[in-house]
Amino acid sequence: MAEQPMLKFVKIERDMPEKRGADVRRQDFDEIYAEYADAKAKEQSSRCSQCGVPYCQSHCPLHNNIPDWLRLTAEGRLREAYDVSQATNTFPEICGRICPQDRLCEGNCVIEQSGHGTVTIGSVEKYITDTAWEQGWVQPITPTSERTESVGIIGAGPGGLAAADVLRRAGVQVTVYDSYDRAGGLLTYGIPGFKLEKDVVMRRNAQLEQGGVTFRLNCTVGKDITFQEIKDTHDAVIIATGVYKSRDLAMPNGEAAGIEKAIDFLTASNRKSFGDAVEDFDNGRLNAKDKRVVVIGGGDTAMDCVRTSIRQGATSVKCLYRRDRANMPGSQREVQNAEEEGVVFEWLSAPKGFTTDGDTVAGVMVQKMRLGAPDATGRQAPEVIEGADYVEDADLVIKALGFEPEALPTLWGQPDLEVTRWGTIKAAFTTGKTAMDGVYAVGDIVRGASLVVWAIRDGRDCADAILDAMNAKAQVMAAE
Repeated sequence: MAEQPMLKFVKIERDMPEKRGADVRRQDFDEIYAEYADAKAKEQSSRCSQCGVPYCQSHCPLHNNIPDWLRLTAEGRLREAYDVSQATNTFPEICGRICPQDRLCEGNCVIEQSGHGTVTIGSVEKYITDTAWEQGWVQPITPTSERTESVGIIGAGPGGLAAADVLRRAGVQVTVYDSYDRAGGLLTYGIPGFKLEKDVVMRRNAQLEQGGVTFRLNCTVGKDITFQEIKDTHDAVIIATGVYKSRDLAMPNGEAAGIEKAIDFLTASNRKSFGDAVEDFDNGRLNAKDKRVVVIGGGDTAMDCVRTSIRQGATSVKCLYRRDRANMPGSQREVQNAEEEGVVFEWLSAPKGFTTDGDTVAGVMVQKMRLGAPDATGRQAPEVIEGADYVEDADLVIKALGFEPEALPTLWGQPDLEVTRWGTIKAAFTTGKTAMDGVYAVGDIVRGASLVVWAIRDGRDCADAILDAMNAKAQVMAAE
């Protein structure tokens, strides 16, 4: 009788891909995890319990069919595993790298809850699709027939690109407008290479372009083209701009030189990785080399900033967060990686202002906190400990406090584009449809700052809704 290929979690321990040593990986921007070998991917996939109610799948925003592609991998049927994975996820190799699996699929794995250690879902997902690229299984988009309808997508981030992929496969003519010179949005310019090497994003961009998606880059809506022009050109428009307006700190000396926004710092670093000329990096403004760096914030963007600073050669890197480790919104895996690389976390610490040397920042005035009663969200609210203030010396301060939506109705001259009280666009979550005829919105510009996987889900759902509307219209016209 053939050996049961699954349910081996009682015999085989959880084993992540080998992680490069901290002293080595802090010298470059390469990804820190090695690839699984084929045998190891099969072994780790075989730990899946194939449970009747797959919580990994239900807690994945894309509802990826994780148990099935784990079983196929364990059985050596990798081509089929890729087909199953690709069926629900436009960019599985990207999600495998950057999704916070510890909060989603892996964190809800049944065998994790039973104390055996979760299946390494993200690493296997990455392995499957990287192998698919190597073997030539990932092919350019080839619609079975072309349609006359066209869709304009504003924003080349994950939500916009996911929608473009679905629409193009159905034969719709797609044009993507983006203000950057490369497609990918935060995948390209916001996430450092040690989490997501850029050739992984660029080959997806190339696949979309080879499949017939038209990119209009270096094109800012409201400056180089009007929203109305885009709306008049296409049968439908998807707004997928993301949220790029940085939250700020209104504090004494907050405008001093040396206090920078996280998005500017990360974009400059990623541009250097592409080999671009970046004046503000070369002149030292957005370069952490030989500086005492303090990053303010506790999310994944803050983790990207502290780990980038280490690689740029900072003399010290500290992260200030006003709550404790258990309440940190960023990935615990990323916190651990940062600590290994030499980042010091100052928990229960919040800025109250900055000291300066002339016009340049010299330090952060820090007030120590304690956690008090829960706030409206149920989280314990930080309270100031009187008399415990101190100054943290700093040559470079990076504000990583999250992002807010820009005022698109004003920027684009579209007062009828409805927004919420938070400035996000009002749209149906299931379809992305707004109150404006033929206008849809997806991703962070609807949800607020969120995860890449949610943007992909929104883009795919929106594309499906647009195709349904186009097909319904075509049926009505055919019946007349």
